Amino acid sequence: MKFHEKIRFMRQSKNWSQEDMAEKLGMSVAGYAKIEQGRTDANFSKLEQIASVFDLDVVELLSFGEKNVICLIGDNSVISMSQIMGSSKELTFEMQKLQLSLKHKEDILSQKDKEIEGLKEMIALMKTQLV
Repeated sequence: MKFHEKIRFMRQSKNWSQEDMAEKLGMSVAGYAKIEQGRTDANFSKLEQIASVFDLDVVELLSFGEKNVICLIGDNSVISMSQIMGSSKELTFEMQKLQLSLKHKEDILSQKDKEIEGLKEMIALMKTQLV
């Protein structure tokens, strides 16, 4: 997805008109329309302004809609990899899913340890009854 397509998509997803965006950026509607149509390149200062309007940083804005590979490292060097599509909200969601998976794993391991203790107690009891 090209940059001008990204900002058009993001603007439309917020139900803003080109006039709304131009006003937020302090520029003419025609000037903003040229950026959104890909007829004019935006300088870095304008990129920062556009990102700010969408409550993003420039890197998030430029990487919006791109594939990223994220490697999350948890306790005891357990590595989980997740391929996601670029926005920070999606990254946050993926991180929450991974944290829930890790919590579930910890619960299962705790349950296993309790079952082992119970079995050890049963074995000890059986040994005392055989003697």
